[in-house]
Amino acid sequence: MIKRTVSFYLCWMTACVMFAAERPNILFIYTDDQSTRTVSSYEDAYHWVSTPNIDRLADEGIRFTRANIGSWCMASRASILTGLQQHKVESLRMTGPNPMNIYDPEKCRFLPKSMRDQGYYTAQIGKWHTGVDSGYGRDWDHQIVWNRPKYPENSPNYYDDQMTEFDGGEATLVKGYTTDNYTDWAVDFIKGEKRPADKPWYLWLCYGAVHGPFTPADRHADAYSDATLPRIGDLYPPREGKPEYASRMEFWEPGEDGEPVEKKRAGPTPVGMKDLPGRPLKDWIRQYQQGVLAIDEGVGRLLEALEESGQDENTLIVFTSDQGFGWGQHGMKSKVAPYHATIAAPLIFKLPAKLAKENRSEGTVVTEPVTAVDLPVTLFSLAGLEQPWPMHGYDLTPLLKKPDSNWGKPSLLVHTAKQYGSDTNTIPPKDHPNLYHGPGVPWYVLLSQGRYRYMRTLIEGEPEELYDVVSDREELRNLAGDDRYGDLLKRYRRTAIKELKRTEAGFVDRMPVVAGN
Repeated sequence: MIKRTVSFYLCWMTACVMFAAERPNILFIYTDDQSTRTVSSYEDAYHWVSTPNIDRLADEGIRFTRANIGSWCMASRASILTGLQQHKVESLRMTGPNPMNIYDPEKCRFLPKSMRDQGYYTAQIGKWHTGVDSGYGRDWDHQIVWNRPKYPENSPNYYDDQMTEFDGGEATLVKGYTTDNYTDWAVDFIKGEKRPADKPWYLWLCYGAVHGPFTPADRHADAYSDATLPRIGDLYPPREGKPEYASRMEFWEPGEDGEPVEKKRAGPTPVGMKDLPGRPLKDWIRQYQQGVLAIDEGVGRLLEALEESGQDENTLIVFTSDQGFGWGQHGMKSKVAPYHATIAAPLIFKLPAKLAKENRSEGTVVTEPVTAVDLPVTLFSLAGLEQPWPMHGYDLTPLLKKPDSNWGKPSLLVHTAKQYGSDTNTIPPKDHPNLYHGPGVPWYVLLSQGRYRYMRTLIEGEPEELYDVVSDREELRNLAGDDRYGDLLKRYRRTAIKELKRTEAGFVDRMPVVAGN
């Protein structure tokens, strides 16, 4: 009996080892505030933009054109770590000077722990924005982290002099350009440093670029000398059909030569950002794009490290950002707002060689809308892992295998400013600061499906928004005010409410009445 038990155990262990060996490594590259306009393979990129290494990922993988990952940094990361919409991420709280925040790991569990439990070696390198507790030893086997919530006085230092913790040790001040530092550490990890050779690995590489103050590397300070200002349809008000907050956005004004320049505004400057009244919009856009070049170079080095170490054929690569950033579109200089121009991020999957060959997925494009909660569901599916709890997203594997399939799934993104979990059960009144984040953007619901985007600002009497993203890419014409689209508007409203109920939004039955109802 003992021999049979031992024999069974050895067979079971052998099967587990063989299965683990077949599991792909996962390299998840996560940038900050990076718009689709910064990647030259995207249709809305400016003609003078060049990102050959990110483009190579797109050429060898699957590129999503409508990824609304999140509305702002902390919320996006919370969804990536939990697989849940912001309104179900329990116990995460802002507790002091921005960006100080905390959570209870018993109530707010992060997915890397489950990956560890199921055989993956997990690592996180770079920016951390989700609680003072960064999870080393519980969620992460290896971690080199700039913990912004833990060191708020250091939080503006996106590009140099960062207080950095190595595997749970005391923070030390690290010099050097941070995008390059993060890439160096990631390359070392890929090549075998700080990890065992007999386990599949998951690396979440979180670049701080291209967040404000949008500082490029010195070597890129003269790049894009041919930059030109794009045409922006609603740079200045009025903006008909939009909610009050959007119709009043005025970050820009005509300069002496008629070209748009930054406008002097009252109020505090967001952390890490700079206000430079009088500076031309074109100069801001150029600087922002320059900051992406070090990311692109980093992607090239990561791909090279995978090839040199013989891991490129069994590594799943995901490239995306926490959200995009608007420069002049709808009058903005920010993220957060639900428009494509202000939150749309690049999203590219490069499948392991065997899976890519089986599904002929190289160089394909997906136009279906997706969001942050879809990504962890998909990673668990592709890695053959069991979900530790029900997640809110949809498994994108069918789209990765057949990008032109008739998908049709609704894509929900809920913005509840700095409130999470049960704190979102009651919508704050219009004059309450908890209702707003960023440049005065209130709570909203965004539902994308097919060719339309539906938006509902959670303030009494505000108009709903419905845009045809095929015929109106800039989202200038709100179809919700056109009686011919009345039935379509009602259908999207019903779908949004259905998705809110499916994801257990506590406020779903107490939403304010929209204009005209």
